[in-house]
Amino acid sequence: MSAAAPPPVPSPSTKPTTVKPSEAELTNTFRSRQSELQALVSKLTELEREQDEHALVLETITQANSANPDRKCFKLVGGILVERTVKDIEPELSERLTQIKEIIDTLMKEYKKKVCLGFFLRDWDS
Repeated sequence: MSAAAPPPVPSPSTKPTTVKPSEAELTNTFRSRQSELQALVSKLTELEREQDEHALVLETITQANSANPDRKCFKLVGGILVERTVKDIEPELSERLTQIKEIIDTLMKEYKKKVCLGFFLRDWDS
């Protein structure tokens, strides 16, 4: 068996030829990037709703904690209601709200980066 010859190495003066993408490829790229942005917006909307719900519950729990910290409350965990006290739930809920805000900030930065940095036009310069 003979060994295959290595591929030719382009000389430094040789410029690689660029192939312009076809209209179908551009359309597919545009649609996929548009879908990515729509998915980001959808996730952001969902998280903002969750953030609002958590803030409302936290406000109520904080009021209950100041009045009676040993008051019973219930938390839904995996479809099962778990009995806890207000003083136990308040820090957990506050931490979760902070985490949701951080995730929203991260996704918003990603969205702005994709939109503002020419996400749609980057490959269409040619």
